[in-house]
Amino acid sequence: MSPSLLFLAAAALEGESILVTAAREPLGADEAPVSATMLDETVLEDLSLPAAADLLRLTPGVSVAATGPRGTQTQVRLRGAEAGHTLLFVDGIRFNDPAAGNEARFELLGADLLSRIELVRGPQSALWGAEALGGVVAVDTADPFRARGLAALAEYGRLDSARLFGRYAIRTGDVGINAAAGWQRSDGIDSFGGGGERDGFDQFNATLKAVYRTGGFEAGATGHWVEGSSQFDGFDPVTFLRADTLDETENRIGATRAWASYEANDWSVQGEAAYLDSANRNRLAGAPLNVTFGDRLTFGGQVARQLGSHRLIVAVDHQSEGFRASDTAFGGATAQDRERRLAGLVGEWRAEWSEAVATDVAVRRDWFSAFEDATTVRAALLVRPARGWTLHAAYGEGIAQPTFFDLYGFFPGSFVGNPALAPERSRGWEAGVRWAGGAFSAEVTGFSARLRDEIVDVFDPVTFLSSTENADGTSRRDGVEAALGYRADERLEILANYTFLDADEQRVAGTALLREVRRPRHSFNLIAHGRSGRFRWGTSLAYVGARIDTDFDLVPAATVRLDDHVLASLNIAYRLLPQLELFARAENGFDADYQDVVGYNTPGRTVYAGLRVALGN
Repeated sequence: MSPSLLFLAAAALEGESILVTAAREPLGADEAPVSATMLDETVLEDLSLPAAADLLRLTPGVSVAATGPRGTQTQVRLRGAEAGHTLLFVDGIRFNDPAAGNEARFELLGADLLSRIELVRGPQSALWGAEALGGVVAVDTADPFRARGLAALAEYGRLDSARLFGRYAIRTGDVGINAAAGWQRSDGIDSFGGGGERDGFDQFNATLKAVYRTGGFEAGATGHWVEGSSQFDGFDPVTFLRADTLDETENRIGATRAWASYEANDWSVQGEAAYLDSANRNRLAGAPLNVTFGDRLTFGGQVARQLGSHRLIVAVDHQSEGFRASDTAFGGATAQDRERRLAGLVGEWRAEWSEAVATDVAVRRDWFSAFEDATTVRAALLVRPARGWTLHAAYGEGIAQPTFFDLYGFFPGSFVGNPALAPERSRGWEAGVRWAGGAFSAEVTGFSARLRDEIVDVFDPVTFLSSTENADGTSRRDGVEAALGYRADERLEILANYTFLDADEQRVAGTALLREVRRPRHSFNLIAHGRSGRFRWGTSLAYVGARIDTDFDLVPAATVRLDDHVLASLNIAYRLLPQLELFARAENGFDADYQDVVGYNTPGRTVYAGLRVALGN
C-alpha cells in the first residue's frame, strides 16, 4: 500500500521531510520509529548520478556489488542481509522480479526519472510482508501537481557513453499528468580484463502518471517500463572457469498500479491494485540459451482511524505470483510453470502518550499457499527527553520466501531445486539517539539481527549435483551507523555517514561463524552540494572497506580479499540562460582500480558533459 500523494504534496509545500514506508502511513522524518534515510530531488539533481544504485551506495548500512560495469547484475544488501532481502517499491508497486530470484533489479533502475529515494533499514515484514527482511527501498517519480512543464537532459562521455532524459508534466484543474523517459548506453569495458571485447549496455526507463485530486479525495494510475540489454563475461562451457565470453542478457519489467484514497475528519480509506510482468532472456554469441518470465498481481486495502492521540490502522493485501522458464541449451529440460499466492492482514497502533513519549506496534499475519503461515511483529519506542533530542529503539521480524528457482530450479547434471524449503526468518533490534539543532543534525544507531533458516547452496559429491537447503545454524549481523548533517541554506548542504558491520553466517549449528562475502566491515560516505547564482554543484565520496569473496576458479574454491577503495563523483553546472544549463561531471574521479565481485573489473575514471533544459517550474 502506497501513501496518498495528497499527503506528500501538502508536506512538501511546508518543507517537511516525509517518510512513506517507515509506517503504514506517511509520517515526518523526526517521527520515524526506525532508522531511515531520504534523498530528495535537490540531492538527486545536484549529484546527477545516472543509476539509483550509485545513490544508494552513499547511504548508511548499504553494500552494493556489481558484477562488472554498469548494466550488469547489481545487488544491494542492507545491514548485511542478502540481496533478496531488500524490498523495492517504485511509486508504490512491489518491483522485485519474480523471474530473477525475487531480487530488485537495481541494474535496470535509472535515477533520472526519480524525484526521491527512501531507505528504511532493518526487518519491516510486519508492515510490508515478504522480502522486507533486510529493509525497504522506495523510489518515487515526480508528483504532477508540483512538477510543471518540460525538462530534458542530453549527455555524452567516455566509453562512447550517452544519456538522454525528457519529462513533461501538466496540470489542468484537479488533474495532473506526468510523463517521463530516460535512455542510457555505453560501449563499456572488458569486464573480464583479459584484453577481449568491451561489454556494453543499453537501458530504457519510462513512466506515465495521472492523478485526480480534490478535497480529501485522490485517485490515480501509474505505469512503468524498464528494459535493458547488457553484455557480460561468463564461464567457459567446458572448464566452467571465468572467461571472456560473448554472453548477453535482455531484461524488461512492465508494471502498472491504480489507487484511490479518501481522508475526512478522523478517517482515511485507501485501495489499490497493481500488476507486474517481467522477462529475462540470455544469449551466447547471439544464440538463445534460456528465458524466464514472471508476473505478480496485487490487491490491497487500508482503513485508519484517529482516536485522540492514538492512530489505528488495519490493512489487507493479496498477491499472486507466477513463474515460467524454458531453454534451448538443454532441449527444454529446464521448463517450469509455477504459481503461488499469499494473503496478509496487518494491524498497526501508533500512540502519542505525551509530548515526550510515542510508541508504534505492528502485527502481520501471512497465509501462504506454499509454506507454513507466519506472524511477524514490529514494536518501536520514541522518547524526546529534551528539545532537539530523540531516543529511539525498535524490535522487528522479517521473512523472505524461497524463490521459484530455489524451490523448483533445474539444470541437467548441475542443479536441482528443493520443494521442501521453508521461508527465511530474521529477528532484529536497533537503538539510537538523534539530535537536531539549527543547521546541524547527528545520529548514532546500534543494530543487531539474527537470521534463521537461511537458504544456502549445497553440493552432493556423489551425484555432483548442487541444490538448496535451510541452514540449521544462525547467521548474525551486528553493527553501528553514524550520520552527520549540516545545512545553512541552499548554497551548502553536507551529509556524512559511517557504518561498521560484522556480518557472519553459520550454516551448521554449533560450528564457527564465517564472515559473509561482499560486505565491508567499514564504509564511509560524504555528500556535499549547493546552488549559488548561476552555479549548481554536487560531489560525493564513498569509501568501501576491504571485503572477502569466494573464488570458484580455484580448486578447491578459496576465500579471497577484495581491496578497499574510494569512489568519488563531481558534477558542476552553469546556467547559460534561465532555461538552459551546461554541466560537466566525473565518476570514479580518483581512478580507483577495484572489484565488487571477484574476477570482474569496473570502469576507471569517466568524464561526461551535457546540457539540461527546463521550461516551466
